[in-house]
Amino acid sequence: MTSEPSASAMSPATIPAPRRTAPRIALIAAMALVFVLLTGLVDGGEGVLPLRLLDQPRFPLANAWPGLLFGGLLLALTRRLLLSFGLAFLLQALVYGVNALKVDNLGTPLLPADFRMVGQLRKGGFHVLAGYLPHSPWPYLALLAGVLILIAMWRLEPPLFARATGGRRLAAGSALALLLGSLLGGWGGWAKLYNARVLWLEPWSAASTRAHSGLVSELVMFHLQYRQQKPKPDRAIAEQLIGQSADKLRQHLALPNAAVLPDIVVVQSESFFDPSIMRGYAHSDLTPNLRRLAQHGSSGALHVPTFGGGTIRTEFEMLTGLSLRYFDNLQFPYLQIGHKPLPSLVRTLDAHGYATVAVHGNDPSFWNRTTAFKTLGFQRFVSQSAFPPDAPNDGKYMADSAMTDEIVRQLKDSGPPQFVFAISIEAHGPYDVEPADPAARDAIAVPAGIEGKDKRELQTYLYHLQHADRELGRLADLLAKRERPTLLLFYGDHLPGLADSYRIDGFVDGGDMLAQAGTWLLVDPRATGDAVHEDTASWLLPGKLLAAAGIHDDPYFALTELLGPPLAALTRTPGAPQPDEDAATRQLDQSMASIEQLRMSRKLDGVLAKVVYGTPAAAAVVHAAPASAAPATAAR
Repeated sequence: MTSEPSASAMSPATIPAPRRTAPRIALIAAMALVFVLLTGLVDGGEGVLPLRLLDQPRFPLANAWPGLLFGGLLLALTRRLLLSFGLAFLLQALVYGVNALKVDNLGTPLLPADFRMVGQLRKGGFHVLAGYLPHSPWPYLALLAGVLILIAMWRLEPPLFARATGGRRLAAGSALALLLGSLLGGWGGWAKLYNARVLWLEPWSAASTRAHSGLVSELVMFHLQYRQQKPKPDRAIAEQLIGQSADKLRQHLALPNAAVLPDIVVVQSESFFDPSIMRGYAHSDLTPNLRRLAQHGSSGALHVPTFGGGTIRTEFEMLTGLSLRYFDNLQFPYLQIGHKPLPSLVRTLDAHGYATVAVHGNDPSFWNRTTAFKTLGFQRFVSQSAFPPDAPNDGKYMADSAMTDEIVRQLKDSGPPQFVFAISIEAHGPYDVEPADPAARDAIAVPAGIEGKDKRELQTYLYHLQHADRELGRLADLLAKRERPTLLLFYGDHLPGLADSYRIDGFVDGGDMLAQAGTWLLVDPRATGDAVHEDTASWLLPGKLLAAAGIHDDPYFALTELLGPPLAALTRTPGAPQPDEDAATRQLDQSMASIEQLRMSRKLDGVLAKVVYGTPAAAAVVHAAPASAAPATAAR
């Protein structure tokens, strides 16, 4: 009879499977717990801190769950525990680092749509985005150290289990890959965990969601909520609202168009706003040309749908007359709208014989403008490569003076009326790049209490702001000397991302920085009329511009002129506190959403034809024969 081998003589291969498996499971569970605790620690949100495992464990567990799935999948592939969860944690830490940079520069946390920017890195966007990277070597050294540690783990860490597991490793890896893929793909079943009933979700505030549920949970919840969600317009509500304004709309459309259509120049000025809304600058005169021109034009506060960045959000609203308030899933419109032609201000002007051109002294592919401008109907796009070789920079980007020169070069003294849409870039952040004249920058006064890096960045911004105002004045003076009539629309796309300065000094109205309005100006440079002050929103500017140009026969833009003013103040950056609405405004807001969504889906024309004109045939007659005393032509 053979005696059984002693325990000390047992090799791992001869140890019974249950006795080998239990310690490994315990080790994996311990590593997962460490991962959850470290994720909560790095996150720092009040709802996912390590100790919250004791009173609300689902919050920190849900926040760490995507990383746990990824770490588990890597473990099934590599069989190395420390390497797998270490790599998962390093990639997660990178996401947290990018979030910190965005919060520091723009005051808002990451959203799923921000990951679309990865594709912009190879489309001329790296030089813009790289400016926000930290200048200290320590973050890069820490990243390098993490990579070296992972390499050491790969070479030195022994496998946790054998290569051949009878198919169990394949089955586990497949299951983890399926779970992770369904989460990243936005499978609706995950909404049973990632929703407002189980976790904390405030759709109007990514910052509040992040603080309670954690950054990763916030990203997952917004991804699940908006990935495939397309707003569904209520046609009956839209018809009812249009019907209530039908008489006024018909009166507006019956107005004769101008016999001579003016040239139109629109300047979207990077990060421009009137600093007098800040404490310490209430009585400043940093924008004398804006004030001078406003004495004979229309101007006021401009509510825009973004803060510190996301220029294309304001730009999209201005060019389409569509409010992004009614399209929660459209965070970066130029990256999401596709190639189908969109109704726009550009197409309306094209239908009235305008030559349309966009001007921008930057890479045309950044923000996908090359494709987007074709979708919106521009006939030409003059970008950085088409500017003169000696066009000057000031700081990191092309000077506003070069843009003014290019606008003037584009304007012709004969031919059809012209629409020039110019996008400046000189005042683009970050504001830690030396300008062309550091002495002029250093001479700019800054309120007490703003010191060090914050002071230098605020001075740099104000230096570029003064240049923008100076070029506004120069452009207006040049346009006033032309023989052809010209309208000039000037506005800022958003406030600059000077979050620390705003927190230190604040605003005159005591409001949140995300809720502050910019400024706009519409003027005939040769006019001597009285000033008109009106607060409005970026999506309402096309209607105002067309009315000022004497073009009255576009039903949609005429409708925004009639219905839009009470809704202007509701336009705010995602996450900004929303103003109180009375019942009438709330109902108008809800009805306008359906009108906007029908417009986006190119189905509004049929509704307008039915309600306003009675039949589509009647609408066609009106569109075919614009109400004007004579054919609209440009001044010679």
